[in-house]
Amino acid sequence: MTTMHKNTNQPGSALTDPVRYPSGASAPVRTKRAFVLVLLTLLVPGSAQIVAGDRKLGRIALRVTLTVWALALITIVIAVTNRTMLLSIVTHPVGSLFIIVVLVALALGWAYLFLNTLRIIRPTLLAPGMRPIIAVVVAISTVLASGSLGYIAYVLNVSRNAIGSIFDAGPAIDPVDGRYNFLMMGGDAGDDRTGRRPDSLSVISVDAKTGESAIISVPRNLQNAQFSESSPMRKIYPEGYNCGDECLINAVNTEVTNKYQDLYPGVQDPGAQATLEAVSGTLGITVQAYVLVDMDGFAKLIDAMGGIRIKAGGWVPISGPVTDEANGIHGMPEGWIPAGDQHLDGFHALWYGRSREFVDDYARIARQQCVQQAMLKQLDPATLLTKFEDIANAGTKVVDSNISSNQLGSFVDLALKSKNQPVKRLTIGPPDFDASFSTVPDFDLIHSKVQEVLASSNSPKASDAVVTHDRPGAGPVMAAGPVTGLLPASQLPSPSADFTPVTTTPDGTPITIELLNGLKAQGDEQGIRDLVATNGQCAPL
Repeated sequence: MTTMHKNTNQPGSALTDPVRYPSGASAPVRTKRAFVLVLLTLLVPGSAQIVAGDRKLGRIALRVTLTVWALALITIVIAVTNRTMLLSIVTHPVGSLFIIVVLVALALGWAYLFLNTLRIIRPTLLAPGMRPIIAVVVAISTVLASGSLGYIAYVLNVSRNAIGSIFDAGPAIDPVDGRYNFLMMGGDAGDDRTGRRPDSLSVISVDAKTGESAIISVPRNLQNAQFSESSPMRKIYPEGYNCGDECLINAVNTEVTNKYQDLYPGVQDPGAQATLEAVSGTLGITVQAYVLVDMDGFAKLIDAMGGIRIKAGGWVPISGPVTDEANGIHGMPEGWIPAGDQHLDGFHALWYGRSREFVDDYARIARQQCVQQAMLKQLDPATLLTKFEDIANAGTKVVDSNISSNQLGSFVDLALKSKNQPVKRLTIGPPDFDASFSTVPDFDLIHSKVQEVLASSNSPKASDAVVTHDRPGAGPVMAAGPVTGLLPASQLPSPSADFTPVTTTPDGTPITIELLNGLKAQGDEQGIRDLVATNGQCAPL
């Protein structure tokens, strides 16, 4: 040992370097050296090997590190200057696979560098009490570094699989008249049915440049729906879907699925495509794509999100079986969703958006819009980060779409633009038209009103115009005018979302489950209708 000491003190000898040759260093210096090497590997991978280990390995690792930093800087620049391009790369099947492979390789490489750094530290030279501490520090650093990259790769792979399951591989679509129009359908599918029966139809129209959006709701019971000029179904129903009272717009899906699939060769879901064409012709616009949510699986998606929070304007029943088909009367409700602030799990959110007992379809449409808004509002980054896998897996079970996966990135960017902008709304029924309008609709009037909604709304017309609003849950209001089929403004609800939930009877008695079920047991259907008449009022919290 004495001889070694003399040799290491020779002028110019490299063996006096305690970083590369720690054998002759004091215990405190060895401990400090160990922490510094771990920190170097964490912050500048490869640098620990250059100063204290295999310099060839260190140079390779450092080149990779500098390349990754350069790519990260380029990514930030692209995110600022061309977010659509970045999102398109991340959501593209090939692009996302390449990123996943690179992330996994970096994660494995970084983990190897930490193991190599532990070897360079030479734990046997450390004081006995410091050995487990350094081992724990290396393990934590490896998890923070390699684990983070591995988790990002895992999330990307889950989203890639979900995108492949939900979205189509077909060609991209172009905007029409400067807008993208998407049909959102909520449908029931059961073992006794072929094809889904959409009970919720809404068109989300988005300006391709600004992201300004509008929601146009079509009642499921609209009759004589017009097919678009290019639709194969127009040859079957040239005058509209007019085969009688059973030919409601929500029956198109099932009829085409059962009888006319041959008119849509190569189309993955002929029923959904035909419904899209019926909505296009009815509204007088070109709807380019659809998203279909199966309502029976909808509860899973809400549960995966951790539920939704809403303010309910009135009590909503969880209906029992129908006991009187002629009058549409159900048996005793199986439960109730109270008025006021509510946190709904999937089962109750599904019933909140689906129930129409004691009210009409238009109250249900308003609640469905509210549930959609609550989901979008509460699907924040924290929720996505902590529940991403559950949400993605649930989405593959309940969502189907003909949107091209290659174009998903641009639509995500468009959605981000729309997120904080006011949303214009129109319902082809109350509160924008009277209740009988869907039975004998005036399609010229519908086309006119749709165009008014989609037109730039910075300076609305003085008469017969749709008043836009920026409060969630509020409905549009038509200005008074001589147009047939529209309700006067005095009869329409206020566009304010600051409504007061109805929780008591007119004489001040609290509304309870016992009270409502008691009225039901007495056969007092009208009494219940009076007490729950405001259940179409809703706002996301």
